[in-house]
Amino acid sequence: MAGVVAGTAREFTMATLDNRRSAPVRPGGKARGDAAEARALQYLQAHGLRLVRRNARSPGRGGGEVDLIMAEADGTLVFVEVRQRTRADHGGAAASVGWAKQRRIVFAARHFLARLSHVPPCRFDVVVIDGELEGPEPPRIEWLRGAFDATGWD
Repeated sequence: MAGVVAGTAREFTMATLDNRRSAPVRPGGKARGDAAEARALQYLQAHGLRLVRRNARSPGRGGGEVDLIMAEADGTLVFVEVRQRTRADHGGAAASVGWAKQRRIVFAARHFLARLSHVPPCRFDVVVIDGELEGPEPPRIEWLRGAFDATGWD
């Protein structure tokens, strides 16, 4: 048996899948996410922020992750969520940072801050990338400063 689709008895072969592809293969979710984070990092550094940490995770099931932790020149820690969407038919990248995602980001930020001896001023930003990173037109990058706060996520 060449392969089984999870939860079904439908068999397939790689040749079958290859024959169905009519569009160019795009990088998978992790590779696309890494590329979007790298582009956002370049953008933020060009605007004067300094990288503190990438992909800061909180432990346990249901924990969160902060894509980028940056520092402003005044010492403010900026927890950054990077979102990319190639199509806007579901509201674009900014619409994908809902309350559940915000809660997980705040949880991960609190985990990171708990290890510091002094907690500096903090902010939660979102960098939105709408469009293909390697497309014929450059993607639209929008930096939403103070996109949400930690109020109410106790």
